[in-house]
This record gives sequence, structure tokens and C-alpha cells, in this order.
Amino acid sequence: MLIDLTLYKRIKEKKERLDNLRPLPQTALSKLKEQFAIEMTYHSNAIEGNTLTLRETQLVIQEGLTIAGKSLKEHLEAVNHKEAIDFLEDLVKKKGPTTEALIRQIHFLILTKINNRESGKYRAVQVRITGADYLPPQAFEVPSLMEVFMEWLKRNWQKMNPIELASLSHFKLVHIHPFIDGNGRTARLLMNLILMKKGY
Repeated sequence: MLIDLTLYKRIKEKKERLDNLRPLPQTALSKLKEQFAIEMTYHSNAIEGNTLTLRETQLVIQEGLTIAGKSLKEHLEAVNHKEAIDFLEDLVKKKGPTTEALIRQIHFLILTKINNRESGKYRAVQVRITGADYLPPQAFEVPSLMEVFMEWLKRNWQKMNPIELASLSHFKLVHIHPFIDGNGRTARLLMNLILMKKGY
């Protein structure tokens, strides 16, 4: 097992406690999902430099408010991320496979109205990751690397511990860096999709 055993034990215990409370009352479940979506949106976008606070993110998502002094892009990042989370919830209900097209759809939702030319499309140029020494693969390698990644995901879907599978999927997607922008957010959403499909 690649995950720290102490950490894994803590996660497992918390999941068992939550599972013992199921089924949760519908009002509590709705409230938890909404809070999760707001917090995940805030943190995922903050990692990428979005300056909306947690409260501002909540106001943008729930009330549709415009926050003075914040860019249109930051507002769209919040709205798009929440829409992507809603999309994931629908996918989990439908129980369909996790495919390459699905990953591109998640990316499309993340970048729509921000960069329509690149949303849902693999990059055609070399990219650099700000503050990192790592240089992602050349653009021409992306389609074949994504194919290999999807084969790996399918092969390990039932074999691996869900937390390891989700974590490694995040790492592998970010390592390929298939998109011009939005790789981190897409990878975090994929990681959460896997965990949701596995009952987390």
C-alpha cells in the first residue's frame, strides 16, 4: 500500500462512522453536499490563484452576486467549478464508466466562458508549470499518454484501494498536464469523482 497506514486508518474510521449514519436525512444530505461544493470550489480555485474568499465564493454560487473588486474570470471560475461538481454528482448516479471523453467534459466545464477555444481540448503547445522544475510532455505525446492513463485506470479500478487509485489518478493526470490551463482543477475533480464512485 502506497498510502501512510496511520492516515489510511483515520480515513477508514471516519468513513465507517459516516456509513453507520446512512441513510442521512435528505435535508442534512443536501446541506452537506452544498457545503462540500462551496468549500471544494473555494479551495480548488484558491490553489490556482483565485482571490475570492470562502464567503465570497458562497455568495457567487448560491446568490449569483457579483463581488466588487474581483475579476469576471474569478466569478466564472467559481460558477464553472460548482457546475462541474453538479456534473460529477449526475455521473455518479448514472454509474457510467470513467472515460477520456468524460475527463475532457470536466475540463470543458472548468474553462467554459473563460477560454472557449481551449476548453475540453488537449493542448497543442508546450507548457511550463509556474514555480516547478518539472517540464510536462510535449503536446504531440498527450493523446497517447492519456490513452495509456485510461488503460491504467481501467486495469486498476477494482484492484487498488480507492484512496490510492484516486490519488495516483490525480498525480498521473497532472503529470501529463494535457490541457493548456485547468489541469489541477480537472485532476482534483477526477480524484473526487473516483472517490464518489467508490462510496466516499
